[in-house]
Parts: sequence; C-alpha cells; structure tokens
Amino acid sequence: INGQKMGKSLGNFITLEQFFTGKHPTLDQAYSPMTIRFFILSAHYRSTVDFSNEALKSAEKGYKRLMDGINDLKRIQVDKTSDEGTAKFVSELRQKCYDAMNDDLQTPTVISNLFEACHLINTIVGHKAKISAADLKELSDTMNLFTSDILGLKSEAGADSSEREKSFGKVVDMVLDLRAKAKEAKDWTTSDRIRNELQKDGFEIQDTQDGATWKLDK
Repeated sequence: INGQKMGKSLGNFITLEQFFTGKHPTLDQAYSPMTIRFFILSAHYRSTVDFSNEALKSAEKGYKRLMDGINDLKRIQVDKTSDEGTAKFVSELRQKCYDAMNDDLQTPTVISNLFEACHLINTIVGHKAKISAADLKELSDTMNLFTSDILGLKSEAGADSSEREKSFGKVVDMVLDLRAKAKEAKDWTTSDRIRNELQKDGFEIQDTQDGATWKLDK
C-alpha cells in the first residue's frame, strides 16, 4: 500500500469490505467491487500490486471507459462493408486476446486490447470509420466474451438498466434530431440553445459531416 508492504502490524491492512465502504484511514473514498477487480487484473498475477488512491482512481476511470465502450456498441450504425482498418482489427482481436491469456494469463495485455477496441468504437460512433453488421457482431461477441465471461468485469448498474439506457439514448437522439432540423432552417438560436443545455447537463456533443454524436461526459 503506497509503496509499503501490507500488514496488520503496520496498520495498513485493508479488507475488501473497507475498500467497498471507504472506511480506512488511507482511502480517500469507497471503491466498487468491479473497480477493485479491474485494478487487480490490470497487473500480472505474478507481480506486486501497489494499492494507492491514485492507482485506484485510475482503475475506476479505466473500468468506466471499458463499460462505456461496450455500451456504445449499441449506438453503432452499420454499413454494407467495413473499411480495411476496421475489418483487420476485428478479425485479429479475438486471437490476440486468446494469445495473451495463453501466455501465462497476461490480463493486462487483454485489457490493453479491449481499450484499443474502445478507441475503434469511438471512431465508428463519430462516423470516422465504417463497420459491417457481421464485423460488429464479431466485435461485440469478442468484447463481451473477454470482458464479462473471462475477466468477470460486468456493469454494476441495476438489472433493468439496459432498457433504461435504450430509452435514454432514444430521447437524446430525438433532441439532436430537432437540433439538426433547427440548423437546416438556420435557426441558430435554437440550435445553440439545445447544444448548450446538453453540454450543461454533462453531454459531450460533436458535430461531424454525417451528423452530431453525443457522449455522457459525467
């Protein structure tokens, strides 16, 4: 912990319950079970793991980034074909992850590969890359296989969150559609107001040649 060996005699021993509640002198806050799991998997099981608030907060952000990437898979609009870079990445991702696990359980490498997939997803959602329906299915299957089934990293949201997220996304997309119509009518006041209000509520809005994309920034 913070560069010092963990031990009861040193007074820096932390139980899982204390991580989850934040009730320990060395902790700034509570950390969720999935954050702790992500933190441990981010280092090789043979290596020494050093718990610190800075490292745990970084793991918290990393876990959220991975979950956001998987959720964004539902927002992707497919094309007839994938572009060359996307097709190559998707075709190699599954084997890369298997190779990492077969190499003495290199979970940090698997997570790195999944982060690369999240970057690709952001690129596709931003209309800067194209993906076919078949490649999207392969990408989704691979990410869910290694994230959930193998690493055990799952969403900590409620059981009915999936349906809520779909409804939530539909409402935001509808608002952005109204903004697009306002822009077409050169009603800049309404267009700017919609954008500003969304940004005020934590939405990151990006205008592209193929329309606006959004992401919840908080």
